[in-house]
Amino acid sequence: MTETSAQEQTTTNTNRTPVNVEVDNSYENDSSYGDELSSYSASLTSSVLDYRHENGRRYHKFRDGSYLLPNDEPENDRLDMLHELSLQLLHRKLYLAPIKNPQRVIDLATGTGIWAIDFADEHPQAEVIGCDLSPIQPTLVPPNVKFLIDDIESEWAYENEQFDFIHARTLIISIRDFGKLLKQCYQSVKPGGWVEFQDWDGYPYSEDGSLKGTGIQRYYNEVYGAFEEAGYEVRPGPKLEQWFKDAGFVNIHVEKFVIPYGVWPKDRHLKKVGAWNQTQGEANGFEGAAMAALTRFKQWTKEEVIVLASQARADGRRRDIHMMFDFYVVYGQHPVD
Repeated sequence: MTETSAQEQTTTNTNRTPVNVEVDNSYENDSSYGDELSSYSASLTSSVLDYRHENGRRYHKFRDGSYLLPNDEPENDRLDMLHELSLQLLHRKLYLAPIKNPQRVIDLATGTGIWAIDFADEHPQAEVIGCDLSPIQPTLVPPNVKFLIDDIESEWAYENEQFDFIHARTLIISIRDFGKLLKQCYQSVKPGGWVEFQDWDGYPYSEDGSLKGTGIQRYYNEVYGAFEEAGYEVRPGPKLEQWFKDAGFVNIHVEKFVIPYGVWPKDRHLKKVGAWNQTQGEANGFEGAAMAALTRFKQWTKEEVIVLASQARADGRRRDIHMMFDFYVVYGQHPVD
């Protein structure tokens, strides 16, 4: 733990060892890889409502255009898969912040509401709010959960009291000004309360150079390039610590994780995490993330996006491409004084 001021401390844990590849000489880079993947994953379903339709996908209507990913059933299934990916990564923990007996909690950009529902079950004494641009959450939920339609990048109008805990996960490519959002969180959390953000460094890499020149690398360069040109943040994870500091939080803790894509790692834990990552990518994730950004901002056709996504999906099934991402969990406390 490094002391940064009289009131502020930051703890960082970003060290890791290289990810070893599981050797399988009998493997061929074909669709049979999906059979192995399926043994590590399962499909989930979500409740959805109808909104704007474009290029075969459905999008939110409230604050139309501010969020570029779909809100249709395939996308909502994928969001629930991302939730399971996070649980696998964090060994079934919903959060890492040292919260105690929270009474009022909010989940920003709650998506299908699955995190808020799980948290409410785990903390029945807490009032849990989930807010999102789309009313895609189920109606049968624990009695201590409610969902609201709101744009978290606008002024928050629904809080009458401050929160004990504010949570946000995977806001990558959906937020333009994280610094402003963290300052809003600082204003909305009680003295002594905690805020936790979990997010990605969106650009993938490989430790052995196997990603270089592939179709899946081109996919991320093209898609994230479009998001960056449109003003969205595509690498929030490694920047979270500074945004927390700038907002005024103390006792900041940074935890860095590696998330492989696919079941190529030798380590059994990383193999499961990688399986869930590939599962969400296979669930129309490539197409869903790319379609609006490339057709609205880069004048791509629907067919061109589908080809790009197909190339990325095919490369993702190759056992000789060892792609991975960095993922960060950062939490901080509002000073008691």
